[in-house]
Amino acid sequence: QVQLVESGGGLVQAGGSLRLSCAASGRTFSTSAMAWFRQAPGKEREFAATISRSGAITYYADSVKGRFTISRDNARNIMYLQMNSLKPEDTAVYYCAARSGTTAYTASEYNYWGQGTRVTVSS
Repeated sequence: QVQLVESGGGLVQAGGSLRLSCAASGRTFSTSAMAWFRQAPGKEREFAATISRSGAITYYADSVKGRFTISRDNARNIMYLQMNSLKPEDTAVYYCAARSGTTAYTASEYNYWGQGTRVTVSS
């Protein structure tokens, strides 16, 4: 089992940057594909980025590609999301998620979730 705790959210002006962290407990972190999802007010949860178990493979939603970078440190059981050039439309609660096996793009394919961290981008 994996327990996930996000941190790093906050209020930032448009064009600014934030780095989110997801700390994982349990011995299965290095065997889990990880992902970031986000949920804006009044909208469904959407995929943002995913990273393979080794970190060698990453995929991004078109809406964040070129601005966000997902990474992981398996020695420390931490995953990151570096967010640059933030836009007001990036405002959402960001969730990290984990699943055994390969990367995936839909929320239903992930077994473990954090409680979320709120990101607010002001214009």
